[in-house]
Amino acid sequence: MTDSMYFLPLGGSNEIGMNLNLFGYGPEENRKWIIVDCGVTFGDLSTPGVDLIMPDPEFIAERRGDLVGMVLTHAHEDHMGAVAHLWRKLRCPIWATPFTAWLVRDRLREHGLLDAVTLHEVGLDSRFNVGPFDCQMITLTHSIPEPNGLAIRTPAGLVLHTGDWKIDPDPLIGEATDIKAITALGEEGVLAMICDSTNVFSEGESGSEADVRDELIKVVGEHKGRVAIAAFASNVARLQSAIEAAEANGRRVCLVGRSMHRMTAAAKAVGMLSHVQDFVSEEEAVTYQKNRILYLCTGSQGEERAALSRIAAGNHRNVTLTKGDTVIFSSRVIPGNEVGIFELQNQLAEKGVEIITERDRPIHVSGHPCRGELAQMYAWAKPSVAIPVHGERRHLLEHAAYARQLQVPHSVSVRNGDMVEIRSDGTASIIDEAPARRLHLDGKFLTPSDATSMRERRRLASSGYIVVALAVDAKGRLISGPDIKQAGLAESADFSIDDFLDALEVSAETCFEKLHPRVKKDEDQIEEEIRRAVRRTASGIWGKKPMVDVMVLAV
Repeated sequence: MTDSMYFLPLGGSNEIGMNLNLFGYGPEENRKWIIVDCGVTFGDLSTPGVDLIMPDPEFIAERRGDLVGMVLTHAHEDHMGAVAHLWRKLRCPIWATPFTAWLVRDRLREHGLLDAVTLHEVGLDSRFNVGPFDCQMITLTHSIPEPNGLAIRTPAGLVLHTGDWKIDPDPLIGEATDIKAITALGEEGVLAMICDSTNVFSEGESGSEADVRDELIKVVGEHKGRVAIAAFASNVARLQSAIEAAEANGRRVCLVGRSMHRMTAAAKAVGMLSHVQDFVSEEEAVTYQKNRILYLCTGSQGEERAALSRIAAGNHRNVTLTKGDTVIFSSRVIPGNEVGIFELQNQLAEKGVEIITERDRPIHVSGHPCRGELAQMYAWAKPSVAIPVHGERRHLLEHAAYARQLQVPHSVSVRNGDMVEIRSDGTASIIDEAPARRLHLDGKFLTPSDATSMRERRRLASSGYIVVALAVDAKGRLISGPDIKQAGLAESADFSIDDFLDALEVSAETCFEKLHPRVKKDEDQIEEEIRRAVRRTASGIWGKKPMVDVMVLAV
């Protein structure tokens, strides 16, 4: 008789980021579920006022009684950043390795949840049970410490969820990829591999962190002024490389940015960065000669409030960069961040600061597998089914096609919300669809991504806002107004805001005068007729249709 497991991505398919994956086992009426990863992505210009975006866990929250736990593969925000925000909806125990667990505790503490959450800290390569799921951590390499694949066993068989990974023979921090464990899984028989698709269009291999270290040592040694290195704080191996580059060239390291302090504290708490010199404080750093200090900064993606942006703007309280200094961007440009990064670099260039990026020197390598590494992983694991995740739609389709070229018998290209049945005979197919919406963190509130507020903000951002206020007595006579207020309307040398408002006032008053006496006694109808008239007038003048609100006061 064929038995089955079930895979349901609520985030991480058709996008790079915001991972939330469900694995199920058992008959539908009593199916148990485990969550693997629970991440966020970040707001952009299309989501004004929103800092974080995360998957809506409605499907599993409604089945909370059958949710047996959550396992985190690593500590990147797109894999664990939603834990504290969503835990009250899920209320399940969590499993994580030491570095990830340290950061999760730190985040839970910020949200007042540290004592409420059962967090199991498990060792690397550990094996543990979560309900009916026999879970095994598989050591991989990535751009953060302790990245793990997760082997999940049930009576239906074995599934391998890779999480984020690459093959780095010399990762500097942590162990190299556990080839022996992966090949053992392949010999045991992997029903399906759920696998990272980020770099599926890139040939060859992603490169080694050791090569980046060697190049950073050279680059830092070529400069005599202050040097700042901007990198992702979560990439502790890159921080190690930057520190070694500083020390090899007689420089001390100063951390600049909250995330730098947080990540290095987490690393030291679990035994990493133990052989480096103590860091210099920002106040101490200003007393060093320019060629004896290296700043390790947050803000490689041009984030407005990050340390490097404040330095470039000249409003950082302690750190200054001027002509003769150098900033090394030891990171890639994440799509969508180009405007902020280039504006930051222009600000630095205006100060006479030299800028070095990965286009100039080999000072960055990806944390995700290129095609050569994917081929090697498939050769080790030998899955019957390939299920690509962690990529846009084009990545997933290309990955599925590539898996077929590698002689994987079956592949399934999933979208968020697709429920895949993975059968013990080595076949799989999409059998159902679950809600896979988004939640926005708007201030302190979690709101649906399709909320009216977001639609209104987008309209406000593009077309401005007009308020019309007037008072009408019981006989339908205008006794005050219309008064016009606006926000975001355009003006030009030929047509000032005052002219604009005068035209809108005339339009509103004319509209009211033309209303039938019966309509003048109906507040709702007055508001609608004047709203239309003012919007038409504004559009005729400006060529845009702003939001218009009309308030009628009956006296």
